[in-house]
Amino acid sequence: MRVNRALSAGLSVVLLWASAFPAIRVAAPAMGVIGLSFARLLVAALALLVVAVIVKARLPRARDLGWIAACGFFGMAAYQLLLNWGEIYVPAGTASIIVAAAPLVSVVVARVLFSERISRTTVVGSIIALAGVAFVCLARAGVSLSAAVWIVVAAMVVQGIYHPLQSPLLKRYSSIEVACYAMIAGTVMTLPLVPFDLDGLLGAGLAPWLSAIYLGLLPSAAGFVLWAYAVARMSVAVSTSLLYLVPPVAVLIAWVWLGELPIPLELLGGVVVILGVVIISQGPRLIAHRATRQGADTQRIPAQ
Repeated sequence: MRVNRALSAGLSVVLLWASAFPAIRVAAPAMGVIGLSFARLLVAALALLVVAVIVKARLPRARDLGWIAACGFFGMAAYQLLLNWGEIYVPAGTASIIVAAAPLVSVVVARVLFSERISRTTVVGSIIALAGVAFVCLARAGVSLSAAVWIVVAAMVVQGIYHPLQSPLLKRYSSIEVACYAMIAGTVMTLPLVPFDLDGLLGAGLAPWLSAIYLGLLPSAAGFVLWAYAVARMSVAVSTSLLYLVPPVAVLIAWVWLGELPIPLELLGGVVVILGVVIISQGPRLIAHRATRQGADTQRIPAQ
């Protein structure tokens, strides 16, 4: 039951974070890169503060401030700024595909910092999922390795670094507390940059502001709480593998919302991505189940 709840939380995050890519495409051109980043982080931080007061969240210990600052920088401030910047020029579906490679960075960081074991199923599933990501990238004609694409790649890297950085904090704090700490840290880090985009922030119309509020309340506030809950109950490799599902969902939402039509090769690549996720997330359980059955069959064989 515990694993099912964690998986459900992870899949909810997939839907929320997939919807963030087209929402950014609506808000970023009007509000500006910094303006949207700050508005989204501020809305999320305020929402999480309200929840933190209701659940009587604890204040962080001094020894954990370094981890909190790192999570705030990589997962909130840097990721928001880079992704918003890149999505001004890169389609929402394409950006989601690039960010889908973040789990590979997470697995490496978790291995280096926390000595987390990388299984063969994780390696095989990651290769398959990345092949699907690459397939979708190649399927979209006209997208080259421009400077904007590299900006989204940088957003993918910092997002990949962020995911395992939560692990030490989640051993001592709740998912709501960790999300709240990191969101406030990211908001504070972004605040000094606001004067550079103040005109766009104040002059944006209703639609961009509604998108920014949506981004702050659901993909950010609710999304990061659910994500911290999932990461605390699954390995980094398994939990982050769910993020490979974001691109096909984001492509579908961008199609409905923005009219960015997916092409058949993109849909085929999405199927390959999903196959890789299934191997990573369900492979260890299936192998363990098979080993248990083989052991039971061996015990039933009569001695000769």
